[in-house]
Formats: sequence, C-alpha cells, structure tokens
Amino acid sequence: MENVILSVHLILALLMIGVVLLQRSEGGGLGMGGGGGGGVMSGRQAANALSKLTWILATGFLITSVTLTIIAARKADEGSVVDRSVAPIEAPAPALPNVDLPPAATDAPVTPPPAN
Repeated sequence: MENVILSVHLILALLMIGVVLLQRSEGGGLGMGGGGGGGVMSGRQAANALSKLTWILATGFLITSVTLTIIAARKADEGSVVDRSVAPIEAPAPALPNVDLPPAATDAPVTPPPAN
C-alpha cells in the first residue's frame, strides 16, 4: 500500500513540475505568441485551466504527503531508523588484573606493589 501511494506521490510531483513550467510568469499561461481568438482556447482560458490543474495536483500532492507521513509514524513504533539499520556493537570488557592496592597515605599517586 505504501509503495502505491509513494508511486502516486512521485507521479503527482512530476506532473505538477510540468504544469508549473508550462505557465508563464506573468500569468499568461500558454499564451506564447498566440495572437487572435482563432484557437480553441485563448491565453486567458489556458491560464485558468493550468491554474486549476496546478491546484488539483498540489492538493493531491499534499494528501499523499500527509498519508505517507501517517504511515511512517505508525511504523515508527518499531523503533527509529538508526536502531533498525545499525545493530549495537558490544565490545568485550578488557580483562583487568585483580590487584589489591594499599590505601593511599599521602596525596602522591598510588603505585602498584612490586611484582614477585
């Protein structure tokens, strides 16, 4: 299910990029060089259609974004991504010799007793 929503999300993103690139920055939208009203759509009608299509694609994009976020939050109960990807490495504790040191009589550093 998550893969289907992610695929739809990516398709919506690509379509939205394409529709936004078709629009003119002045709001003319597909009015490139078109003169009179002899075409099927005038420049203003094309701008309105592209504007509506942009809003529809943006709404779908936001809905899929929220849906993917909810799905990810439900999976987060299993632990974080770092916890799942990296297993904790436990180093063995170094073996320390069992040496009984006498209590320090002064502030001088304690030195171990001489080896026999």
